[in-house]
Amino acid sequence: MSTGNDLVTTEQEVLDNIKQEIANYDDVVDSARAAVDAEKSLTLREALRRYPKAAAWSVLLSTAIIMEGFDVVLINNFYALPQFAKKYGVQLPNGKYTITAPWQAGLSNGAQVGEIIGLCINGWSSERFGYKKTMIAALAMMIGAIFIPFFAHNIETLLAGEILQGIPWGVFQTLTTAYAAEISPVALRPYLTAYVNLCWVIGQIIASGVLRGVLTWDTEWAYRLPFALQWLWPAPILIGTIFAPESPWWQVRTGRHEEARKTIRSLFNNPTEEEVENSISLMVHTNAIEKEMSAGTSYWDCFKGIDLRRTEVASGAWMIQNLCGSAFMGYSTFFLEQAGLAVTNAFNLSIAQYALGICGTLSSWFLMTRYGRRRLYLIGLFGMICFLLVIGGMGFISTKNTGAQWAIGAMLLAYTALYDATVGPVCYTIVGEISSTRLRAKTVVIARVAYNIIGIVNGIIMPYFLNEQKLNWGAKTGWFWAGFCVLCFVWTYFRLPEARGRTYGELDVLFENKVSARKFATTIVDQFAGHGVGSSPSPHNVEDLDEKKYVSNSKGDVVHLESI
Repeated sequence: MSTGNDLVTTEQEVLDNIKQEIANYDDVVDSARAAVDAEKSLTLREALRRYPKAAAWSVLLSTAIIMEGFDVVLINNFYALPQFAKKYGVQLPNGKYTITAPWQAGLSNGAQVGEIIGLCINGWSSERFGYKKTMIAALAMMIGAIFIPFFAHNIETLLAGEILQGIPWGVFQTLTTAYAAEISPVALRPYLTAYVNLCWVIGQIIASGVLRGVLTWDTEWAYRLPFALQWLWPAPILIGTIFAPESPWWQVRTGRHEEARKTIRSLFNNPTEEEVENSISLMVHTNAIEKEMSAGTSYWDCFKGIDLRRTEVASGAWMIQNLCGSAFMGYSTFFLEQAGLAVTNAFNLSIAQYALGICGTLSSWFLMTRYGRRRLYLIGLFGMICFLLVIGGMGFISTKNTGAQWAIGAMLLAYTALYDATVGPVCYTIVGEISSTRLRAKTVVIARVAYNIIGIVNGIIMPYFLNEQKLNWGAKTGWFWAGFCVLCFVWTYFRLPEARGRTYGELDVLFENKVSARKFATTIVDQFAGHGVGSSPSPHNVEDLDEKKYVSNSKGDVVHLESI
């Protein structure tokens, strides 16, 4: 039987425990605030000096995307390669060989089907086993999958090879972006995430150069050698990934705090113990905010509550890459050939087109830090609308007018430069930073699946637009894409928020308070004032968040002090 004194003692112990938890949590908040202040004060040069290894590891893993850009250009250009058409195509009445339209669509979309499978696997695997182990498994599968197209004796086997290669590509597409977003500070985030797009363009220009070199070959090695060159990439990247650090954010989410400390020490350049603890506190605090907002980490949680909006933004940003007329870019060579340019010279200009893409991506690194993500998207889309309207108008001029065809080809080259300076690379930065840290892998996967679905549709409809036996719209197709580009512009204006310079915790608070996309850049927010949860602050005055305290209960959940 308990006495009154026992009850008093018990109540006193509870109060003492609560006070200790409050003190401990206040220490975490103060430490996390110091980490935010230090991270936001870094310039690009200082960030590279403090985080050289983080930048190097991110660049290494993102380089895997080169393989996808390489193969996409290969398979689409192999259709015009006589040796490839003779091996896998059918003979026409005039004696020439060709890949039939259904098989062209099948081969072009086969890889995208595999990518969707790989995307879904990555969303589950990267959260269960970590980014590093998932990347190693995908690279190992890539090495094996290349054997199939290299030794394929019929078109059915070639299609199977494209699908199987697409699975690790799907992993690379999203894992590299999420990894870059999680190991880099705010100052490096736009550069390392946009580098993924640069790798894509590098793969395209390498493939164009290889194809230009084998145009005159008369043997089967004209198409087998380009397939074999894909083996140059996965082995060295795999070896490097074995020694790469895991994402410290993933380690914190899974309760591996000591491992996260070791990772932070390896990414920092000579960090102090205080800096390490501050970084850990920031991750713990951000994770606690998100657990209070939405504790789930399943795919379904991406479509619930405030995470639905974040999923919409990520998916919309990536779908715009395929809805803004980018499918038109690969046809500049087609129009230049109509202008009377020799096939070889037209191919040379396609290489120049991808070189423009590289220059555009490099320029985006500096444009993003100056103008932000949202403004670049709007500027890029507006410019592309103008280009597409002009191209569509020139489509009404006879194809025998070589000057008009030259102009169309030139406009498509200019369109490419603008796309790769704005929408192309900026998308990767938006997708990498807009989702919550607990749902990042799955949100990026959903966004990329949406992108691939639109890509499959594009791969089906573009040949019908341009085929002389179908719609035969030619350059007039520019007006079709200009219409979609206008819709993309409207969506961007009303729905795409600006995330430049924001920490993940600040983004959590802005989304939680339903701040308008147009006010994200100007709203003052403190993720530590009320800690962004439960205080129901005014969405137009986030700086006035209620000063409520939060502590961890026995289940590890963040709860109101008043509810204890």
